[in-house]
Amino acid sequence: MHVTLIGPTHPYKGGVAQHTTTLAHELTAAGHDVDLVSWSAQYPSKLYPGVQRVQEPEIPVFPRTRYPLAWFRPDSWWRLGRSLRRTGGLVVFVLVTPVQIPAYLVMLAALGRRRNGERPTTAVICHNVLPHETKPGDRQLVRALLARTDVALVHSDTEAQLARDHGARDVRTCELPTFGPAARSVPTGAKGGDGLLFFGFIRPYKGVEVLLRAVARVPGVRLRVAGESWNGEEALRGLVTELGLTDRVDLRLTYLPDDELDRLLGAADALVVPYLSGTGTQHVRVAQRHGLPVIASRISTIPDQVDDGVDGLLVRPGDVDDLADAISRLYEPGRLEQLRSAVMAPDPAALWRPYVALLTGVPEPTAPSVA
Repeated sequence: MHVTLIGPTHPYKGGVAQHTTTLAHELTAAGHDVDLVSWSAQYPSKLYPGVQRVQEPEIPVFPRTRYPLAWFRPDSWWRLGRSLRRTGGLVVFVLVTPVQIPAYLVMLAALGRRRNGERPTTAVICHNVLPHETKPGDRQLVRALLARTDVALVHSDTEAQLARDHGARDVRTCELPTFGPAARSVPTGAKGGDGLLFFGFIRPYKGVEVLLRAVARVPGVRLRVAGESWNGEEALRGLVTELGLTDRVDLRLTYLPDDELDRLLGAADALVVPYLSGTGTQHVRVAQRHGLPVIASRISTIPDQVDDGVDGLLVRPGDVDDLADAISRLYEPGRLEQLRSAVMAPDPAALWRPYVALLTGVPEPTAPSVA
């Protein structure tokens, strides 16, 4: 079918832009006719505390990409919606934040009501049904969007229920596939020795403060925290100093280029995913792709991805004592080597096939039976 995918892509950086771009490639590989429509200006810079764009593409740019949309040009939203009335097929909106929803609602209004199959089917990919820090009006916007789209694709059972509670009719659930350079690379094998690693955007729900307090209770353990901080660096550096961790914690509070992330993953003993809450993450699968065990919170789909005590360790979210105990157990004699030997690298293609099939409603091709 023809698929119009509306969401961020290069030069925007980060996981959602990488996911959207990878999805366009995967839809094309599955035989669909795909257009990727993106933003020349996605939202006001004051709503994003870091640098929004990068010069070099993080992954291959999708060739059929155009940038007609701007947050300050509602006429661009309407024109796109009117043009999509003629395309048929499937229109997919990528939802990250309610800030995007007014534009999507205008596009849906421009598409008009479905009559005799004339209007395309519409779907929304909910990276978050609701934002991690909900503001007044967010729930109303989400309800308006989900009530007006035909399909909602989410990444966990908890998010599926949340989508239904906010008016979605056809809710489909699939694990978030791996994407981005670190997910595609096939490393030669993790060597370890540099201690624990946390990477990614640093936001309150990620649990970095809990991780620092846990590390402070385990003598000798080293930690590297790498990624942009959305809440300022001063408080984080102050906590490291307060806990007496300046000689054991390396803060690299900047966005990581691809080669640096690969190097950090290869040098780490284990990846820590100490989230307090979450809607889906690819970090566990990225670690496994690099042969790394994880210490991770029991949230979202993580318990389905980690075999506790076999290829990683699971902890209660927000529990400093439980996380400190898991770190101690990781470094018991022989435990790290035991966990690492059980880590199995996931196959990205095997994660993407059901995702594309659920989104489009086109079943995965089945292998012919052997008589």
